[in-house]
Amino acid sequence: MKKTALAALLTLSLAAPAFAHNCPVLMGQFEEALATSTADDATKSAASALYETGKAAHAAGDHDASVAALEEALALIGQ
Repeated sequence: MKKTALAALLTLSLAAPAFAHNCPVLMGQFEEALATSTADDATKSAASALYETGKAAHAAGDHDASVAALEEALALIGQ
């Protein structure tokens, strides 16, 4: 029983990073998409504000809010 519990715990601890939020990846995607976006300036400005919100949330450790803001920013500029 102890071996099974230890194996399960080890498996979960190794798999945890796979479930982590990917804020930095989304930030990079936004920066690349913004550079090539054909959206108007007002849309780019709104998306940039959401990007900054997401970046601040990431820095504060609120990764759920960060992902939500970054995904919304990407959606605004058509990504």
